[in-house]
Amino acid sequence: MEPQVDVFRASVDVRAVALVLHGGRSRGHGRVHRYQLAVLRMVPFGRALHSAGARHGLEVRMLRYRVRGWNAPDLDPVRDARWALAEIERAHPGVPVVLVGHSMGGRTALRVADHPTVVAVCALAPWIEPGEPVAQLAGRALLIAHGDRERMTDPAESYRYAVQARGVANRVARFSVLGDGHAMLKRARDWTRLVVDFVLGELGFEPRAADIANAMRERTPDGLDVPLKTAH
Repeated sequence: MEPQVDVFRASVDVRAVALVLHGGRSRGHGRVHRYQLAVLRMVPFGRALHSAGARHGLEVRMLRYRVRGWNAPDLDPVRDARWALAEIERAHPGVPVVLVGHSMGGRTALRVADHPTVVAVCALAPWIEPGEPVAQLAGRALLIAHGDRERMTDPAESYRYAVQARGVANRVARFSVLGDGHAMLKRARDWTRLVVDFVLGELGFEPRAADIANAMRERTPDGLDVPLKTAH
């Protein structure tokens, strides 16, 4: 059994790929289905990236893991994401990849950032445990966003991770999404805008958004707990 991938194709020649990674559970060997909530939650991000990026040559791939769990020490989603990256490299040799992951998908994105095609990682409400590695982020850009009403993953851990990553990654920013929690529904428009701005900016398709660029320029701890502005 292989993972499944939904592809939103570029309207011109492919110049870059965004790989979208959904959440899951700490343990679980049940199959992932298209209509599970963790999968559905990432569809608006995939569609928004396609809408904004297709004309620039951005292909969007939404990965569905083989099984629902992280399942340490097997790390099933990490294996699946590496498979997906190999498939991208086979289909589009040499094109840059940006990873966008939510919850367990954020943790997965961080773990596979060492793939040579990856240029940036966007981790939304990421599940991060103490001791999570950061060395694989060398040379990459990192954006983390976490709601302040989070009940599933720990914003304090993502903050500590961002501080560590600042010593390794090229650029790091972290935003606090005030008034929202793990499902990213109350301020869905703001989460989506942040992701699209980050992906298009890091790929050079659009100028880097001012709020992201400013956060990345700030010294630690500034730039790592920036309140995300409401979209107008």
